[in-house]
Amino acid sequence: MRVSNTLRSHGVRFALAGGCAVYAHGGPASDHDLDVFLTERDAPLARTALVAAGLRPVDPPEDWLTKVYDDDCLVDLIFRPNGRPVTPALLDSAEEMRVGATVAPVLPATELLVDKLLVLGEHRCDLTGLLPVARAVRERVDWPSVAAETASSPYARAFLGLLADLGVVSADDVAPRRDAAIPMTRKESR
Repeated sequence: MRVSNTLRSHGVRFALAGGCAVYAHGGPASDHDLDVFLTERDAPLARTALVAAGLRPVDPPEDWLTKVYDDDCLVDLIFRPNGRPVTPALLDSAEEMRVGATVAPVLPATELLVDKLLVLGEHRCDLTGLLPVARAVRERVDWPSVAAETASSPYARAFLGLLADLGVVSADDVAPRRDAAIPMTRKESR
């Protein structure tokens, strides 16, 4: 994996996320793109190192990531997923795992699920791909932490409820905590 080797050789701390990380945790394979989490401070260095290694840069309109292409494979260098900064502590939580022919730091399954659930919204609410992911990694996930981290999202709460209804997880593990306030959206408060 050229991306991993290049980032390591330049001292850039990172963790694989998205579909590649799900696959490393035993979930379904994904060939959509490669998501790499890194700090905002390291993003310019990572991009420069990858371009020097032969990847093609892309200037995205979003302000929370940068992109490069490795031939036809899109690599997202993400430093602020879902409005939450990638921190050194998050990168510290990554586990070295085999990913194809290499070993790379991979986000914990709990963090992957939090990230995937926080993406859900009014215009992106297809749970089809998320269900097999949750089933595949369920034993590696701290479900009460996922529920707490995503409590403000009605979409995440609905998905966690579906997982409980299907028996994938315990309803007690994904129930909103009584001490955690769940903010209402404008529509809910009317």
